[in-house]
Amino acid sequence: MSKHTLSILVENKHGVLARVAALISRRGFNIDSLAVGPTEHPEVSRMTIAVSVDEQPLEQITKQLNKLVNVIKIVELDPTATVQRELLLVKVKADTLSRGQVLETVQLFRAKVVDVTPDAITIEATGNPEKLEAMLRVLEPFGVRELVQSGMVAIGRGSRSISDRTLRPVPVPPPHVASGSPTLQARPAGTTGTASAAGHGTAPGSAQSNPSHPVPAPPPGPRPAPVRQR
Repeated sequence: MSKHTLSILVENKHGVLARVAALISRRGFNIDSLAVGPTEHPEVSRMTIAVSVDEQPLEQITKQLNKLVNVIKIVELDPTATVQRELLLVKVKADTLSRGQVLETVQLFRAKVVDVTPDAITIEATGNPEKLEAMLRVLEPFGVRELVQSGMVAIGRGSRSISDRTLRPVPVPPPHVASGSPTLQARPAGTTGTASAAGHGTAPGSAQSNPSHPVPAPPPGPRPAPVRQR
Protein backbone atom coordinates (compact mmCIF):
# COMPACT_ATOMS: atom_id res chain seq x y z
CA MET A 1 0.00 0.00 0.00
CA SER A 2 1.15 3.52 -0.82
CA LYS A 3 0.57 6.72 1.11
CA HIS A 4 -1.81 9.31 -0.34
CA THR A 5 -2.73 12.82 0.78
CA LEU A 6 -6.30 14.04 0.25
CA SER A 7 -7.36 17.67 0.55
CA ILE A 8 -11.12 17.96 1.08
CA LEU A 9 -13.22 21.12 1.11
CA VAL A 10 -16.31 20.72 3.29
CA GLU A 11 -19.01 22.93 4.68
CA ASN A 12 -18.17 24.31 8.10
CA LYS A 13 -20.90 22.45 9.98
CA HIS A 14 -20.94 20.15 12.98
CA GLY A 15 -20.72 16.41 12.33
CA VAL A 16 -18.93 16.64 8.96
CA LEU A 17 -15.59 15.43 10.35
CA ALA A 18 -17.23 12.42 12.01
CA ARG A 19 -19.03 11.42 8.81
CA VAL A 20 -15.87 11.64 6.70
CA ALA A 21 -13.76 9.67 9.20
CA ALA A 22 -16.50 7.05 9.62
CA LEU A 23 -16.74 6.50 5.87
CA ILE A 24 -12.99 5.84 5.60
CA SER A 25 -12.94 3.55 8.65
CA ARG A 26 -15.84 1.49 7.31
CA ARG A 27 -13.65 0.64 4.33
CA GLY A 28 -11.10 -0.84 6.72
CA PHE A 29 -8.35 1.77 6.24
CA ASN A 30 -6.49 3.59 8.96
CA ILE A 31 -6.01 7.36 8.83
CA ASP A 32 -2.31 8.12 9.27
CA SER A 33 -2.81 11.86 9.73
CA LEU A 34 -5.76 14.24 9.86
CA ALA A 35 -5.88 18.01 10.15
CA VAL A 36 -8.90 20.29 9.76
CA GLY A 37 -9.33 24.03 9.99
CA PRO A 38 -11.04 27.04 8.44
CA THR A 39 -10.13 28.48 5.03
CA GLU A 40 -10.22 31.96 3.54
CA HIS A 41 -14.01 31.52 3.42
CA PRO A 42 -15.59 31.29 6.91
CA GLU A 43 -18.33 28.92 5.74
CA VAL A 44 -15.80 26.40 4.32
CA SER A 45 -13.31 24.16 6.14
CA ARG A 46 -10.38 22.23 4.71
CA MET A 47 -9.46 18.72 5.74
CA THR A 48 -6.04 17.21 4.99
CA ILE A 49 -6.07 13.42 5.34
CA ALA A 50 -3.11 11.08 4.85
CA VAL A 51 -4.04 7.42 4.27
CA SER A 52 -2.13 4.31 3.24
CA VAL A 53 -4.20 2.57 0.58
CA ASP A 54 -3.93 1.15 -2.93
CA GLU A 55 -5.09 3.02 -6.02
CA GLN A 56 -8.29 1.04 -6.59
CA PRO A 57 -9.72 1.36 -3.06
CA LEU A 58 -8.70 5.03 -3.00
CA GLU A 59 -10.86 5.72 -6.04
CA GLN A 60 -13.81 4.05 -4.32
CA ILE A 61 -13.29 6.15 -1.19
CA THR A 62 -13.21 9.41 -3.14
CA LYS A 63 -16.41 8.49 -4.98
CA GLN A 64 -18.16 7.74 -1.70
CA LEU A 65 -16.92 10.98 -0.15
CA ASN A 66 -18.20 12.98 -3.12
CA LYS A 67 -21.69 11.65 -2.40
CA LEU A 68 -21.76 13.28 1.03
CA VAL A 69 -23.88 16.41 1.05
CA ASN A 70 -21.41 18.56 2.97
CA VAL A 71 -18.39 17.68 0.79
CA ILE A 72 -17.60 20.36 -1.81
CA LYS A 73 -14.42 19.09 -3.49
CA ILE A 74 -11.76 16.39 -3.12
CA VAL A 75 -8.22 16.69 -4.50
CA GLU A 76 -5.34 14.22 -4.18
CA LEU A 77 -2.15 16.23 -3.65
CA ASP A 78 1.06 15.27 -5.41
CA PRO A 79 3.94 15.30 -2.89
CA THR A 80 6.32 16.73 -5.51
CA ALA A 81 4.00 19.67 -6.28
CA THR A 82 2.89 20.58 -2.75
CA VAL A 83 4.32 22.09 0.42
CA GLN A 84 3.75 19.75 3.38
CA ARG A 85 4.30 20.73 7.00
CA GLU A 86 3.82 19.18 10.43
CA LEU A 87 4.27 20.60 13.92
CA LEU A 88 6.26 18.71 16.54
CA LEU A 89 6.67 19.39 20.26
CA VAL A 90 9.16 17.13 22.03
CA LYS A 91 10.48 17.18 25.58
CA VAL A 92 14.05 15.87 25.85
CA LYS A 93 16.21 15.11 28.88
CA ALA A 94 19.01 17.65 29.11
CA ASP A 95 21.29 17.83 32.12
CA THR A 96 24.42 19.95 32.42
CA LEU A 97 26.45 17.41 30.43
CA SER A 98 24.12 16.86 27.47
CA ARG A 99 22.45 20.30 27.26
CA GLY A 100 25.02 21.67 24.82
CA GLN A 101 24.62 18.75 22.41
CA VAL A 102 20.82 19.04 22.51
CA LEU A 103 21.00 22.76 21.70
CA GLU A 104 23.32 22.02 18.77
CA THR A 105 20.75 19.58 17.42
CA VAL A 106 18.05 22.24 17.73
CA GLN A 107 20.11 24.68 15.67
CA LEU A 108 21.01 22.02 13.12
CA PHE A 109 17.36 21.28 12.30
CA ARG A 110 16.30 24.96 12.56
CA ALA A 111 14.02 24.24 15.48
CA LYS A 112 13.58 26.40 18.57
CA VAL A 113 13.45 25.95 22.33
CA VAL A 114 10.10 26.90 23.90
CA ASP A 115 10.68 25.77 27.51
CA VAL A 116 13.71 25.03 29.70
CA THR A 117 13.97 23.31 33.07
CA PRO A 118 17.08 22.17 34.98
CA ASP A 119 16.73 18.63 33.61
CA ALA A 120 14.70 18.93 30.37
CA ILE A 121 14.22 21.05 27.25
CA THR A 122 11.03 21.37 25.21
CA ILE A 123 11.65 21.80 21.48
CA GLU A 124 9.31 23.02 18.76
CA ALA A 125 10.01 21.97 15.17
CA THR A 126 8.12 22.49 11.91
CA GLY A 127 8.79 20.71 8.65
CA ASN A 128 7.95 17.77 6.44
CA PRO A 129 7.65 14.28 7.96
CA GLU A 130 11.14 13.27 6.81
CA LYS A 131 12.80 16.19 8.62
CA LEU A 132 10.94 15.53 11.87
CA GLU A 133 11.75 11.84 11.80
CA ALA A 134 15.44 12.60 11.26
CA MET A 135 15.49 15.02 14.21
CA LEU A 136 13.81 12.47 16.48
CA ARG A 137 16.42 9.86 15.61
CA VAL A 138 19.14 12.28 16.73
CA LEU A 139 17.33 13.19 19.96
CA GLU A 140 16.43 9.64 20.99
CA PRO A 141 19.84 8.86 22.58
CA PHE A 142 19.39 11.79 24.99
CA GLY A 143 16.00 10.48 26.15
CA VAL A 144 12.60 11.61 24.89
CA ARG A 145 10.21 12.22 27.78
CA GLU A 146 7.14 13.38 25.89
CA LEU A 147 6.14 13.80 22.27
CA VAL A 148 3.21 15.59 20.62
CA GLN A 149 2.81 15.78 16.85
CA SER A 150 0.11 17.48 14.80
CA GLY A 151 -1.46 16.27 11.60
CA MET A 152 0.04 17.19 8.27
CA VAL A 153 -1.19 20.23 6.37
CA ALA A 154 -0.40 20.66 2.68
CA ILE A 155 -0.93 23.29 0.01
CA GLY A 156 -0.18 23.20 -3.70
CA ARG A 157 2.71 25.15 -5.17
CA GLY A 158 2.04 27.98 -7.58
CA SER A 159 -0.73 30.55 -7.82
CA ARG A 160 -3.68 28.19 -8.31
CA SER A 161 -6.05 27.31 -5.47
CA ILE A 162 -8.32 24.31 -5.11
CA SER A 163 -11.10 26.61 -3.88
CA ASP A 164 -11.25 28.56 -7.17
CA ARG A 165 -14.66 28.23 -8.85
CA THR A 166 -15.65 25.37 -6.57
CA LEU A 167 -17.53 27.07 -3.75
CA ARG A 168 -21.27 26.64 -3.62
CA PRO A 169 -23.26 29.87 -3.36
CA VAL A 170 -24.49 30.43 0.16
CA PRO A 171 -28.29 30.92 0.15
CA VAL A 172 -29.31 34.33 1.45
CA PRO A 173 -32.85 34.49 2.91
CA PRO A 174 -35.07 37.23 1.44
CA PRO A 175 -35.72 40.25 3.63
CA HIS A 176 -38.71 39.85 5.91
CA VAL A 177 -41.70 42.02 4.91
CA ALA A 178 -44.25 42.72 7.61
CA SER A 179 -47.76 41.62 6.76
CA GLY A 180 -50.23 44.40 6.03
CA SER A 181 -47.62 47.00 5.13
CA PRO A 182 -48.26 48.75 1.81
CA THR A 183 -45.87 48.29 -1.09
CA LEU A 184 -44.76 51.60 -2.51
CA GLN A 185 -44.41 51.98 -6.25
CA ALA A 186 -42.30 54.40 -8.21
CA ARG A 187 -44.04 57.61 -9.12
CA PRO A 188 -44.47 58.18 -12.88
CA ALA A 189 -42.61 61.13 -14.33
CA GLY A 190 -44.56 64.35 -14.51
CA THR A 191 -47.04 63.51 -11.73
CA THR A 192 -47.37 65.01 -8.29
CA GLY A 193 -48.88 63.90 -5.06
CA THR A 194 -48.56 60.59 -3.15
CA ALA A 195 -48.09 57.32 -5.04
CA SER A 196 -50.92 54.87 -4.59
CA ALA A 197 -50.57 51.41 -3.10
CA ALA A 198 -50.32 48.48 -5.47
CA GLY A 199 -53.70 47.43 -6.84
CA HIS A 200 -55.49 50.77 -6.24
CA GLY A 201 -55.70 53.26 -9.13
CA THR A 202 -55.67 56.84 -7.86
CA ALA A 203 -55.65 59.90 -10.06
CA PRO A 204 -52.42 61.86 -10.20
CA GLY A 205 -52.21 64.66 -7.71
CA SER A 206 -54.51 62.98 -5.19
CA ALA A 207 -53.58 61.16 -1.99
CA GLN A 208 -55.11 57.91 -0.80
CA SER A 209 -55.66 57.72 2.93
CA ASN A 210 -55.51 54.58 4.98
CA PRO A 211 -58.53 54.20 7.30
CA SER A 212 -56.44 52.45 9.93
CA HIS A 213 -53.92 55.30 9.94
CA PRO A 214 -55.89 58.61 9.79
CA VAL A 215 -54.02 61.72 8.81
CA PRO A 216 -53.58 63.94 11.90
CA ALA A 217 -55.03 67.46 11.73
CA PRO A 218 -52.51 70.28 11.46
CA PRO A 219 -51.61 71.93 14.76
CA PRO A 220 -53.42 75.20 15.48
CA GLY A 221 -51.55 78.40 14.84
CA PRO A 222 -50.38 80.79 17.57
CA ARG A 223 -53.12 82.74 19.34
CA PRO A 224 -53.10 86.53 18.86
CA ALA A 225 -51.89 88.53 21.80
CA PRO A 226 -54.68 90.30 23.74
CA VAL A 227 -55.00 94.04 23.16
CA ARG A 228 -55.08 96.10 26.31
CA GLN A 229 -57.46 99.05 26.40
CA ARG A 230 -56.29 102.29 27.91
